Amino acid sequence: MCLRNLKIFIITHFLVVSVFLTVLGSQNNTIHLVTEFILLGFSYQGNTQGFFFSSILILYLLTLLGNGSIVCAVKWDRRLHTPMYIFLGNFAFLEIWYVSSTIPNMLVNILSENKTISFSACFLQFYFFFSLGTTECFFLSVMAYDRYLAICRPLHYPSIMTRKFCVTLICICWVSGFLCYPVPIVLISQLPFCGPNIIDHIVCDPGPLFALACVPAPSTELLCYTFNSMIIFGPFLSILGSYTLVLRAVFRVPSGAGRTKAFSTCGSHLVVVSLFYGTLMVMYVSPTSGNPAGMQKIVTLIYSALTPLLNPLIYSLRNKDMKNALKKVLGLTTIQN
Repeated sequence: MCLRNLKIFIITHFLVVSVFLTVLGSQNNTIHLVTEFILLGFSYQGNTQGFFFSSILILYLLTLLGNGSIVCAVKWDRRLHTPMYIFLGNFAFLEIWYVSSTIPNMLVNILSENKTISFSACFLQFYFFFSLGTTECFFLSVMAYDRYLAICRPLHYPSIMTRKFCVTLICICWVSGFLCYPVPIVLISQLPFCGPNIIDHIVCDPGPLFALACVPAPSTELLCYTFNSMIIFGPFLSILGSYTLVLRAVFRVPSGAGRTKAFSTCGSHLVVVSLFYGTLMVMYVSPTSGNPAGMQKIVTLIYSALTPLLNPLIYSLRNKDMKNALKKVLGLTTIQN
């Protein structure tokens, strides 16, 4: 069942990307005078370039190590083959791809003198970065629902959150996340770009791209910001509803130890949600947020690079089973079934 769903996801993703590339190619040849953009990134002088490159590289490698360790722990330790850890393993796998959609290009950009990115590569980065971010929103919502079932309906939890239902939710998150953004991105790619071509950001983002269009496109801009708000607030309200019910159930628990255990189970997830959504809303909720370019770069770096680094620490430090599994993975010892 899982293999079949994975094949469906891969085929769907391949078809979407193929159509997307075809549309981008036709738009680039027929409308635009701009064939590449200049992605400015951060400003630095002298030795700060090497320091910044080293810092970002270390952050990236630690993120890969931390999230990769969680994926391996969930894969190899049968004690973690439960819905909560299966969701966490998929979330860590997602974080690896999420950070890889921007950081490698950012590292190349730091060392590059011209800092150019082709038209198609820019919109491909746009697609993968936002699709993976959307998938992360969906996963956070599903993980909150899982905790709601486990705490508020513990007797029905095994019959509701079956392995089949768990795999179905995972596939829905992945497929839905990658099917949301082709239409907005194609609409933006159809705008005429005739110069200038300087993007004062660290990633190809809709805000700077709208600013570079030769003609104003208020309807497309409003559509995209409305779409962003729906994707952000839809899962967020679902998470808020799930944890409102969880907190109400926790405060009814007569035992102090029971309340502590419940808060410990949900606390790490709430911290991750707060970090991710706090920075995300600053960037994409309001189309008139007039944040300076420097602030936008810092906020983007936090939710695209720093948050994926912190997630493994947040989840492992508050979870005894995960800590034990990670010790075995990082210690290169064999997990006994």
